[in-house]
Amino acid sequence: MAGNERANAVSPSDRPNFIIILCDNLGYGDTEPFGSKVNRTPHLSRMAKEGRRFTHFYVSSGVCTPSRASLMTGCYAQRVGLHWNDRDGAVLRPLSPYGLDIGEITIAEVLKTAGYRTGIIGKWHLGDHPDFLPVKQGFDYFYGIPYSDDMTRETGRKLGKRYDGDRWPELPLMVNEEIVEWGTDRNMLTRKYTEKALEYISENRNAPFFLYMPQAMPGSTTQPFSSDGFRGKSAGGPWGDSVEELDWSVGKIMDKLVELGISGNTIVIFTSDNGSPMGKDPESVEMGTNLPLHGRGYTTSEGGFRVPAIMWGPGRIPAGTTCYEMASTMDLLPTLSYLAGGTIGRATDGFNIWPLIEGKSGAVSPYDAFFYYEQQQLQAVRSGCWKLFLPLETFDRHPFFKKGQGDQPLLFNVVEDPGARHNLAADNPDVVRRLNELAGRGRKDLGDLGQPGENQRPAGKKKAFNYYKR
Repeated sequence: MAGNERANAVSPSDRPNFIIILCDNLGYGDTEPFGSKVNRTPHLSRMAKEGRRFTHFYVSSGVCTPSRASLMTGCYAQRVGLHWNDRDGAVLRPLSPYGLDIGEITIAEVLKTAGYRTGIIGKWHLGDHPDFLPVKQGFDYFYGIPYSDDMTRETGRKLGKRYDGDRWPELPLMVNEEIVEWGTDRNMLTRKYTEKALEYISENRNAPFFLYMPQAMPGSTTQPFSSDGFRGKSAGGPWGDSVEELDWSVGKIMDKLVELGISGNTIVIFTSDNGSPMGKDPESVEMGTNLPLHGRGYTTSEGGFRVPAIMWGPGRIPAGTTCYEMASTMDLLPTLSYLAGGTIGRATDGFNIWPLIEGKSGAVSPYDAFFYYEQQQLQAVRSGCWKLFLPLETFDRHPFFKKGQGDQPLLFNVVEDPGARHNLAADNPDVVRRLNELAGRGRKDLGDLGQPGENQRPAGKKKAFNYYKR
């Protein structure tokens, strides 16, 4: 674990505002700054031109709940118990008794203690039980939905008893702890979130603020949602429509910061919670694309874990630059804490990557090992340019192995070969041996299938509840 517990002496006038925009299932190649020739994203192109791209930016999971848990806590989801549970699997579903334990320290709590106003506008998905909602986890304000846009009453009825599907409510839109709309119009979510974000920025422009904006789109359906101004307008179908509306949203936020005269004291981070699921044809864009990376979202492939990231902060972050070093969403908590002069109070798996963000000469990735988990199972480890898929006796899902396979290691140079076309294990036995040793370290610390880790903590768990009796 990285030691990030000390406060940084920062004067109040130097503390920047922070905005994190986290898309849902946006693919590595879905926007123009990361190679899209289909979706029009001029505002993200502007953000990249005026800011800094990160081409090796990672999440800790190929699915949303564990990925979001890592962003909130700066830790692998395996450490905080939100990688898997016996009721939901890897992704929390409505009415789950599980959620992010209130004893965990969140990025919102760290910044609130440092004097920031904290708000979340968007999708939470770290527990919909009243005791796990954002206002119990360090946020002053919550506007949004408690879980994914596809978790509707109709979906619950199809899933049946295992997930209490017959009790799922219509998709609720919430303000703080109150439900203000049942069966909210998903076509309007991006627009509503953007309007609320602009209000929040305006209302808090004179005080340091943290705005976490986890967008619901492109989301988890085969036909993503968008408002009238964007629906049917892109060359990428419904997925492209939703991506282009997300781009519009980013533009409105940047323009508002400039208009209010606070762009020079605000850092905006744009990224995704995991890669896109992609369609049956890997060359199509009907459900997004992770090209030129290998693989789909929901897996331990590069396409599942490596996500687009752009950071924008005029005067603080060098314009028109690219960082090729490895970093992750786990680094956001320690980095923002450092810039805010906050104190975390607990070691994290992430690091302070401000030297990478500000483009400091000679700055390199702080990771000597990064672990790729499929729920409870450690499947791969990266160190430097090398990614090793470990030999496995059994698995539920794997981006390369089929049932009955998996007894041989796969080694890829993911810098030179992002598409993972060339297995170099036989030519590099020393690298394979070293990464296997690193995997053993991760296994001991964070666990593996059938093997508890020494430093894992349980998720929060509560008794069942009923939305209609809240």
